[in-house]
Amino acid sequence: MQKPTNEFKRNNTVFSCSNLSKYFESKETNLQALGGLSFSVSQGEFVCVVGPSGCGKSTLLRIIAGLIPQTTGDLFFKPQDNARPRTAMVFQNQGLFPWMTVLENASLGLETQGLSKSRRKSLATAFLEKVGLSSFLNEYPHTLSGGMRQRVAISRAFLADPEILLMDEPFGMLDAQTRIVMQEELLTLWQERQHTVLYVTHDIEEAIFLGDRILVMSGRPGRLLEDIPVDFTRPRLRQDIVGRGTDIRLHIWELLHDEVVRDLGYSIEYKD
Repeated sequence: MQKPTNEFKRNNTVFSCSNLSKYFESKETNLQALGGLSFSVSQGEFVCVVGPSGCGKSTLLRIIAGLIPQTTGDLFFKPQDNARPRTAMVFQNQGLFPWMTVLENASLGLETQGLSKSRRKSLATAFLEKVGLSSFLNEYPHTLSGGMRQRVAISRAFLADPEILLMDEPFGMLDAQTRIVMQEELLTLWQERQHTVLYVTHDIEEAIFLGDRILVMSGRPGRLLEDIPVDFTRPRLRQDIVGRGTDIRLHIWELLHDEVVRDLGYSIEYKD
């Protein structure tokens, strides 16, 4: 990771990717997941990433989180006293520890902040009450519904108070009704704290509802096809984007259609 450029002194950019590429090499194959990806994210932005399956969206999040290195290109962060900014990740499968209670899972990230056990319990209890889980503090993950488990995972991420919140299809395994409710709850929590968010999703409508911007990626190796602003006011209501979001939705699908068909390995001909 190189030192941040003067770009970070002139504006409120939190992190920036420049020509970022990632190869996964083995004896059998040399797979390129990302191909020269460049973009930046500003303080407090909610940026969504959409693209075909396998285009490197999750790989991108893991690089930003520091879990894996990029192969080529640069990743710059806003100066943080010579330290990498705190990140937190929320995964599709929740990532909860089955042997820990709801309260223990939610407060896990607070331990790294050096808080006392009583303070961690107090903060986590208050946050879990906010997301409707105050009656389940001593329950274990296997006793909860999918939506409730994801509330715990999101609570843990927000309680860690990260500079960058990375979310990898967190609602992908939920039913349609629960997904809608969770999207609205997520926006309510985000609007209170204004964390910088990079959110991966396959759902175009979800991206329009949640995001300030939408990064549309090509099929593998993932490249940036377009960076689309979502100019709907906040706080955002679903009915505000039902009609007005149609043009954005169609434009994104036009960008993605040929990429998706190509990745499926066949062509479709439309006849009159």
